[in-house]
Amino acid sequence: MSSPPPPASDASSSSVTDSGTDESTPPNSPPPFAATSRSIAGKPPAAASSASSVSTPSPPPNVPARRPSVAPVGRQAAIHATPTAPRRKRKATPPRRRPSSPTTTQTVKRRRKPGEAALREIRLLQRSTKLLLRKLPFARVVREIQTEFTGVGYRWQAEALLALQEAAETYLVRTFEDANLCAIHGKRVTLQVKDIQLSLRIRGIRPTAS
Repeated sequence: MSSPPPPASDASSSSVTDSGTDESTPPNSPPPFAATSRSIAGKPPAAASSASSVSTPSPPPNVPARRPSVAPVGRQAAIHATPTAPRRKRKATPPRRRPSSPTTTQTVKRRRKPGEAALREIRLLQRSTKLLLRKLPFARVVREIQTEFTGVGYRWQAEALLALQEAAETYLVRTFEDANLCAIHGKRVTLQVKDIQLSLRIRGIRPTAS
């Protein structure tokens, strides 16, 4: 009888040397992963330039990027599509004033006693030496009286009119002083016509009947 053929493991084991290396692969060949890395690193220049050309260009400095234009939608589209008349400018209305708060304090006028203001005016006039009558009205009265008695219009100097005015004011002041004394003697405060007539009769002047 013939012997059976040897198993395949014996043939493969014969190709392996005693050192444990495969005889089918050359001794100086690099590992497979090294070849792939070399092929990636060693790209041709044409491929590198094509890769750089595909990259997006960066915007220049200090130039704002343009926003994409968006078409108006809805009401804005209708407004842009139809022309409208120019709007009228409204008149500027003044702002409304708010009512003053009730907490604000109002100035209360001081109520003076009756006769206090009159006494103050009397003291003021007694201290002053100015003329009480107006100059031009007094000059017109003097010219009217002079024309009535003489019938001729004379010219008057300012000094002559001033002397007449001072004399007339002195006479009137004295007359009213005496009339006031007569009113006080009659136990009255109000000056009446009979007080002036009594003061004139005491002086020896009879008042003419009007």
